[in-house]
Amino acid sequence: MRFLLTDEQREFAHALDGMLSASGTPAVARAWAADDHQPGRALWKHIARAGVFGLAVPEQHGGSGLLPVELALSFQALGRHAVPGPLVETVAAAAFLGRLGADVQAGEWLPRIAAGEAVLSLCAGAGPDALEADAADPAGYVRDADAADPAPYALDADAADAVLLIRGDTVSRTDTHGPVQSSLDPARRLARPLDGTVLARGPAVTAAAVHAVEVARLLTAAQSLGLGRALLAATVSYVRQRTQFGSPIGSFQAVKHRLADTLIGLEFAQPLVHAAALALEAGAPSAGREVAAAKVAAGEAGYAAARTALQLHGAIGYTEELGLSLWIRKARPLRDAWGTPATCRARVLTG
Repeated sequence: MRFLLTDEQREFAHALDGMLSASGTPAVARAWAADDHQPGRALWKHIARAGVFGLAVPEQHGGSGLLPVELALSFQALGRHAVPGPLVETVAAAAFLGRLGADVQAGEWLPRIAAGEAVLSLCAGAGPDALEADAADPAGYVRDADAADPAPYALDADAADAVLLIRGDTVSRTDTHGPVQSSLDPARRLARPLDGTVLARGPAVTAAAVHAVEVARLLTAAQSLGLGRALLAATVSYVRQRTQFGSPIGSFQAVKHRLADTLIGLEFAQPLVHAAALALEAGAPSAGREVAAAKVAAGEAGYAAARTALQLHGAIGYTEELGLSLWIRKARPLRDAWGTPATCRARVLTG
């Protein structure tokens, strides 16, 4: 197993990072949270032209085939820049459609996904393994994804061209949904999809759904990792500037220890994410377990980075005006999306 990135992979990641740095993603995220999807769809086109969505689309449909390592690198960059939208869900939908082929209108959707012309949301139905856990009910409480009635939600169903709803061995396409619910992250908008047209049913749907969930978990882990590194970099920069008792607070031993612990968590998660991508690419029997381990490590590391950023920024860390809030408020939902830590740990233990 080769852990070192190739020169082409490094150049691809560097080019994507540069493009996103010049795209003003904080403004795009704020617009998306305010129900203005136009800047987000424009950025979506740029991401597609960079080849990101094609990394999950078979060659016969205009893509490059499923390349998990390159996708993981891409989603680290997307997480680092807090890009909004159902990015993970669209790629997971592409992986699902690619597995099932013509039975689920793959020829209609996959070329459009690769070209950035279609935004899909995937809701992998009534079970805690693939549910969003960050949907707030009208009273403001977080729903428990492991509850008896998990009430699945689709991410950004109001902005998507369609939602693929998987329930058991059946997949349906729907264009309608219930009221949009708020989330811990304002740029993550959730809605319950309504019944639509059945596209396929049977064991092949179940197998493709398992594969799609593994892809979604890997990319969510990569997003968490990129998010955590952005939060750590911003916090290190801040503690070098903020002074107390005449010295930068970054010189205080307690602050150094907190930052070191955050860095260790992110550095520990990085090889797990890469190994999971390699296992998924090779179709290894252990891929599901390795993806779940990566999801736990990266999700917890990203969430720890958010808590560190919040504490070390002091009172301004709690303000929405601070651009860093776009990253801080995303960490917890990403940690729990597509498998809570408890669910993923159980997956690791059961093999």
